[in-house]
Amino acid sequence: MKLLGCALLLLVLTGCTNGLRIDRSHPSVNHDSRIQFVVLHYTSASDERSLALLTHGEVSAHYLVGLNPPKVYQLVDESQRAWHAGESQWEGRTWLNSSSIGIEIVNPGYTDTPNGRLWYPYSEAQIKAVEALVKDIVKRYNIEPRHIIGHSDIAPLRKQDPGPLFPWKRLADDGLGIWPDAGAVARNKARFDVNPPSMIWYQQQLAHLGYAIDLTGELDVTTRHVISAFQMHFRPARFDGEPDAQTAAILQALNNQR
Repeated sequence: MKLLGCALLLLVLTGCTNGLRIDRSHPSVNHDSRIQFVVLHYTSASDERSLALLTHGEVSAHYLVGLNPPKVYQLVDESQRAWHAGESQWEGRTWLNSSSIGIEIVNPGYTDTPNGRLWYPYSEAQIKAVEALVKDIVKRYNIEPRHIIGHSDIAPLRKQDPGPLFPWKRLADDGLGIWPDAGAVARNKARFDVNPPSMIWYQQQLAHLGYAIDLTGELDVTTRHVISAFQMHFRPARFDGEPDAQTAAILQALNNQR
């Protein structure tokens, strides 16, 4: 029996399976987690419809934060790839489904009215649930604050979620994201009011922050969309895609903080 036990132990240690012997006695220190990003979304649907779409539709997410009640549902195991990001890019990484945790939040998004677009706020209970969930994920995977991003950041030509009413600053104040220093923004704006930067400067700075953008030197359609996505995240009071001095000041402050 003792001899049989030793043989079984040797089998486990060498990973012998169907005649294949794998030596696992030399683990490398050069690795990190597959999960590098947290991507936040809204669903544009009710609780019931959101659950149906994310469990039996063509898309999915790792988590869904409900509205009534603000319950957190896990829909996909974190070890698996959920289909929430689609064609996407951040810091040169493409197709972020493979390297991110996707969190959907039940929210109608917006309604277009004769007086303009009406965006819907998130409930306090929802935001508390999102904060607790993101904090747990970040702690377990050691995710950097600058890697907590929105769907609109990684796909600015296609998406606008989680929208201008998502409280990015509140999360950043809790270490769950980045936010520009107000004093640095004020100093930068005074300089840019006098000497506005070129369009290639905006494109270079946006690319440095993480956005996917071509360095054309022109205020083309893509650049407007990227600027608008940046503004929606960091200056939600106005996200018209215009490259003004305040936008430049915020962008400079964020990149200097890196």
